Amino acid sequence: MTIDQPYQKLLTDISQISCRDGKLYISPIMDCFNGEIISLVMRSNMRKELCIDTFNAAAKRFPLNGAILHSDRGSQYTSEAFREKLSNAGVLQSLSGVNHCFDNARMESFFATLKKELLYRIPTYKMKMDEVKAIIFRYVFVYYNRIRIYTSNPDGLPPAAYRRHLEQPLAEAA
Repeated sequence: MTIDQPYQKLLTDISQISCRDGKLYISPIMDCFNGEIISLVMRSNMRKELCIDTFNAAAKRFPLNGAILHSDRGSQYTSEAFREKLSNAGVLQSLSGVNHCFDNARMESFFATLKKELLYRIPTYKMKMDEVKAIIFRYVFVYYNRIRIYTSNPDGLPPAAYRRHLEQPLAEAA
């Protein structure tokens, strides 16, 4: 799923990490335009509120009216409360087809990268959840979005750098 403007096509999913004090569930939203993680909420449960709060955090910071948000068919995403939240924000929901595990591949690729580059290198199962949250937060919002080469972007620009590159001519024209 690609697009030529930010905040139009978004992906989301949930992944879990074992910590000393239980399972940590992470819920990001990725912008398909540049691969940037625009929202990330982490909790010790994967109830619908996790996904609703992830969406709310993105909607507070970015213009999402008219966007498409794609996810799997998990109960969190098919809940009436989540669907209503998207509808009220003017966001169209897109759900994976039954037995179509590859249509959210970019989000799964992010999780694989997060785990391979960070989480499999540290003993999260020995660490407290709050410590793991802080490490993930720094990785995503400092390294992944701002520094890490992102091969899908022109010249391998990191996600946030590519977005700024696009927005700069628009700001200069205003």
